[in-house]
Amino acid sequence: MTDFQAQFLAKEAGITEAQARELIKLIGTDRASLLREARLLKSRLKPPDA
Repeated sequence: MTDFQAQFLAKEAGITEAQARELIKLIGTDRASLLREARLLKSRLKPPDA
């Protein structure tokens, strides 16, 4: 895993670099899988509309 991969994933999916690094540890380096899971993570962390 490189910092570049974590930075790219964080920027592309709107998550933190720490979250991106954790996903890379869990999933590996498959970009499509990482983006899918990162987007799911972001949607779950988003507060509900009031």
